[in-house]
Amino acid sequence: MTSTPWEAYLTPADRQILERGRWAQDMNPGTRPAIVSIDVQNYMVGRRGEADGDFPYSCGPVGWEAVDAAKPLLAAARRKGVPIVYTRFALDPAGGEGGTFARKVGMGKGENAFVEGTFGSQFVEEIGPQPGDLVITKKKMSAFFGTPLQAYLTDRGIDTVILIGGSTSNCVRATAVDAAQMNYRVLIPAEAVFDRLPLSHAVSLFDMQRSCANVAPTARIVEYLEGLPAAV
Repeated sequence: MTSTPWEAYLTPADRQILERGRWAQDMNPGTRPAIVSIDVQNYMVGRRGEADGDFPYSCGPVGWEAVDAAKPLLAAARRKGVPIVYTRFALDPAGGEGGTFARKVGMGKGENAFVEGTFGSQFVEEIGPQPGDLVITKKKMSAFFGTPLQAYLTDRGIDTVILIGGSTSNCVRATAVDAAQMNYRVLIPAEAVFDRLPLSHAVSLFDMQRSCANVAPTARIVEYLEGLPAAV
């Protein structure tokens, strides 16, 4: 990438450390990818073009920019028969599932939060699941924690995981770390992930590129998908 969201935060000393340790090397992606769309739900983006006042957890316009950036990725994946997994974060309104998240953030209240059965908990329709996609409801940050995701990827022979959605610093990052620890090759399309805070977004992308994933322009990952055989 010629310019990255984290460039402005690095000092000359930081760059020397990275060079000395040979951090942030790119991996060659595999030949059997899957896309995991993480929590692209109404509570995460609000309504397109409207103020976020009624959506306390919305990432705002950057979320919609990521939705638009994800469209060519998903289209390319569908043309090539690449499996697509959708996760959604939704907690029981009775309040028994929040755990540490609820202690730090709260349980979420109202129709536009992440409570099961609300508008906020539903997928953004523009890039929502289609027949044949796997849909997972999760209760924690990582898409792997307490879900059948790993078993599904193993069954499909997946070697590369492409992560889109949000937020970059929470669920995307947690999923990327877990995927890397399972030795999946992880690709992050930079424009197709999003966060509420620019600092959190930039630093999380940097940390993933440094140690567990390839963070690349979305167009480059579309090219990778287009270069796959017709069916994988």
